[in-house]
Amino acid sequence: MSIFNPPRSEPTLDLETLPTSFPPPERRRSRLERVWRGPDTDPVWVRPALLLLLVVTAALYLWDLGASGWANSYYSAAAQAGTQSWKAFFFGSTDASNFITVDKAPASLWVMEISGRIFGVNSWSVLVPQALEGVAAVGILFATVKRWFSPAAALIAGAVFALTPVAALMFRFNNPDALLVFLLVAGAYTMTRALEDGRLRWMVATGALVGFAFLAKELQAFLVLPVFGIVYLLAGPPKLARRIGHVIVLGLTTVAAGGWWVAIVQLWPTSSRPYIGGSQNDSFWNVLFGYNGFGRLTGNETGSVGGATQNSTGRWGTTGLVRMFNSQFGGQISWLLPAALVLLVAGLAVTATRVRTDRTRAALALWGGWLILTGAAFSLGQGIIHEYYSVALAPAIGAIVGIGATTFWARRDNPIVRVLLGLVVAVTALWSYVLLDRTPTWFPMLRAALLAAGLVIALAVVIAPTLRGKFAVVLALAAIGLGLAAPTAYTLSTVAQPHSGSLPTAGPAGAAAGRGGPGGARRFGGGAPPAGAGANPGAFTPGAGGNLGGAPAFGGGFAGAGTDGGRPNGGGLGGLLNGSTPSAAITTLFQQSTGFRWTAAAIGADNAAGYQLASGKAVMAIGGFNGTDPAPTLAQFEQYVRTGQIHYFIASGRGGGPGGGSAGTSSAITQWVEQNFTARTVGGTTIYDLSPTPSA
Repeated sequence: MSIFNPPRSEPTLDLETLPTSFPPPERRRSRLERVWRGPDTDPVWVRPALLLLLVVTAALYLWDLGASGWANSYYSAAAQAGTQSWKAFFFGSTDASNFITVDKAPASLWVMEISGRIFGVNSWSVLVPQALEGVAAVGILFATVKRWFSPAAALIAGAVFALTPVAALMFRFNNPDALLVFLLVAGAYTMTRALEDGRLRWMVATGALVGFAFLAKELQAFLVLPVFGIVYLLAGPPKLARRIGHVIVLGLTTVAAGGWWVAIVQLWPTSSRPYIGGSQNDSFWNVLFGYNGFGRLTGNETGSVGGATQNSTGRWGTTGLVRMFNSQFGGQISWLLPAALVLLVAGLAVTATRVRTDRTRAALALWGGWLILTGAAFSLGQGIIHEYYSVALAPAIGAIVGIGATTFWARRDNPIVRVLLGLVVAVTALWSYVLLDRTPTWFPMLRAALLAAGLVIALAVVIAPTLRGKFAVVLALAAIGLGLAAPTAYTLSTVAQPHSGSLPTAGPAGAAAGRGGPGGARRFGGGAPPAGAGANPGAFTPGAGGNLGGAPAFGGGFAGAGTDGGRPNGGGLGGLLNGSTPSAAITTLFQQSTGFRWTAAAIGADNAAGYQLASGKAVMAIGGFNGTDPAPTLAQFEQYVRTGQIHYFIASGRGGGPGGGSAGTSSAITQWVEQNFTARTVGGTTIYDLSPTPSA
């Protein structure tokens, strides 16, 4: 036998060395078990707690959505149009005949329109996408925080976010803010991954998400972009030159992800596309850098409701660093804002001398930069701002509170840390008292109870340095419950009410009635819900449509204009920004109209929206959202009438809105119709039949 192939010795079996018993083979977990249990590295309670958080969030955001009817009928009508015309889908037109677009990029409409094409156009198919975006955003925030911090930190972050009143409002509504926040939270996740391993793909993903968020609400999406870039430059793992290159790629990807739609719109011949709503010259650049862009900061917003001069002198309320705490915004967003600011400053101070890539400091800088920069833009901006914009702050507040509270709690042996945590608890209780005291007749016992409990818990945190085990868990849960109690009550009140119109607010009715409008004036928005919404918003009754679980609601009522036969009767901006509620007679008349490009024309998109949603027919929105866009001109309108493209004109009495250079255009059209056609009343609504040849 060859020496290169020696014989193999056969193994021998020694029975004495065999074990007397064998462990059972490891059983492969079922898919359901994996979903319920989660990673083996997590404590057994983590995944059930996460699933419970998501289920509760889904229940809050989906509960009785139909009670709000079409919610913001302006966007609902545009979503309806997008299900009838792919051209309207792409441009974001308010009607299927593509007269004018909404005054923003259309990404949020695309989600609703896809839902409408699959499930049909109804209030649920319009509103459910936003609710699901909210649930997903909570889950992504949890995943983002958990990557670097404890599961407890992630759960606190998700719960604070989900139970913020303005978040519950906007994820139950069809404004673009829901998609904006969802995409930005997803962008924070991918940026966290980039800070973790320095891979370029995560920077590309971040840019794509922020760019698509731009297509939801334009320049507001870019408020987080400088923060993402600076934090990566300071804390990213690669060497400096590579970090700079990655940030450049982030910017280029963002421009590409958001700019492709803008490029197509700008290059498309104006004669074959709808007018760009919100602009004064049919250019998206005018909307982007004026009315919907820098004008929000400077107040120079030609074409907005109220006009540029009035905006710059404080039409939208008092500006300043404490704006998010005032009676207009405080109850919407600021419940845990003082706690977040204290924890942010303390956390950055403690981590200031750590290594460049320290994760705690990087996370606090990421979420703190988001909070400070976005909050400053809202607080100091002189232009249009509404309470619900503040939903963009909710994820950052949640993340900072979760990270800061758990990080310091783990170091509570230090007396300075205990004093800090006690201060956070006490300040939260005191601020909850202040906010609840702004609605003194609503749940009056809650504010005193929370203040007393908060002071006791704060004292216990300070004087219990050796508290461990179950007692420590109980104390921690008590502090968390205290912080969430008041915003949860406001959130439940928000969920219990239907919301409609262009300017919804969260919280009980008493909180909304006295604030909302500029300078503390009466609210512009609100109004009654659309017909068939399922509840009387002024006085809930047990079992009524908008009532949580059939029990008496925490509050009811909406300030703002009502409707009368399809015409808002609130006057001023309240009437302008409320959707119409057409009668059955006018709806039937419009449905019987055939052979016209537009069944009707009305001043202002909100006015047109109700008729379009009820009839399913295209209604021209003269002057766009505010009634102030110079579209169409009187000559163009006359041409549309002469060529038989418009059947009816709906008399609104608005005359083109309260300001802007094109108010005269809408007024001129109204006067021309009144002079040349005969009015008739159908179901309480005055209309003009434009199909005959005008008398002059």
